[in-house]
Amino acid sequence: MSEPSPGHRQIPVVVLAGFLGSGKTTLLNHLLHRSGGSRIGAIVNDFGAIEIDAMAVAGALGDSTVSLGNGCLCCAVDAGELDTYLERLARPDAGIDVIVIEASGLAEPEEIVRMLLASEHPGIVYGGLVEVVDAAEFDDTRGKHPEIDRHLGLADLVVVNKLDRAADPGRVRALVQSLVDRAAVVPATYGRIDPEFLFDCRPSEERIGQLSFDDLHEHDRDENDDVHAGHLHTSYESLSFVSEVPLDPRRLMAFLDSRPEGLYRIKGYVDFGAYDTRNRYAVHAVGRFLRFYPEPWPGQGAPRLTQLVLIGSGIDTPALRKELEACGNDDAPHTADEHGMWGVLRYVQGPDDSQEPDPEF
Repeated sequence: MSEPSPGHRQIPVVVLAGFLGSGKTTLLNHLLHRSGGSRIGAIVNDFGAIEIDAMAVAGALGDSTVSLGNGCLCCAVDAGELDTYLERLARPDAGIDVIVIEASGLAEPEEIVRMLLASEHPGIVYGGLVEVVDAAEFDDTRGKHPEIDRHLGLADLVVVNKLDRAADPGRVRALVQSLVDRAAVVPATYGRIDPEFLFDCRPSEERIGQLSFDDLHEHDRDENDDVHAGHLHTSYESLSFVSEVPLDPRRLMAFLDSRPEGLYRIKGYVDFGAYDTRNRYAVHAVGRFLRFYPEPWPGQGAPRLTQLVLIGSGIDTPALRKELEACGNDDAPHTADEHGMWGVLRYVQGPDDSQEPDPEF
């Protein structure tokens, strides 16, 4: 699937949160080593005078900003500097494909998400709140930090880490599942989740003659990687949906408004047919966040298709396919009137609009 045109391309910003010791830095390092060639800009919101987490991510930092082998940037910042560092990472010449903010273990993830959603930077888009929990210490963590229940309720994706150390991993995972609000819940050991869950593991443009971080660190592969690498795909399910029949905007919005638990990401393009003959609509949904980007159809004679990819954990892909097929407008279609697109246009960001915070945050 081709990328949106440069005028519409925005870099997703993923917030990685969790209490001290949950495994956030380990997970971030895993993403850096298994990014598939994508460039990750990492903002580490460390706590304390010595930037321990930032050093763990970069290997060693002589400065608070460092460029790694594939252009990954690691910045030790406080929340007040967020927009400054987003500006640095999102500029086109940085070549960043995704930004990951590793929040301090003492940070309030809700506030970081609010800042992102209110950001006026046109080059970024919210990429989801990922909450990491320590399965082995989950009961003790809830006792010391009861606010974790609220954090789980806000998360778009929950990684239940260190399951191999939990006395009763099934009980912990079920308990976490009971505390989330439609979020996808995935198990992990050593912070290993498939990066495809969070972002597209491919460069946004061809980079000839440049070694990726993956290439440079292939010789450093952990001895446990071969054991676990084959199991990464079990963390999520995906559905690819292609339709030559345009979708009815009212039906698609009803589908999106009722998307089920565990459905984490939706990406792709939608053809609304007679409702808008000039444009296709790029769609970006993560958790409860949704945005559409109208853009002209590419080239004369190119097929006009709806192409969507849905990614989640524990999702019923056959049922989701049937629901999407039912959005086709050739079956008792609505009249293509001026009101048909209103539901979609609510989620189109104008050039001068700020990203309004989601009412749930």
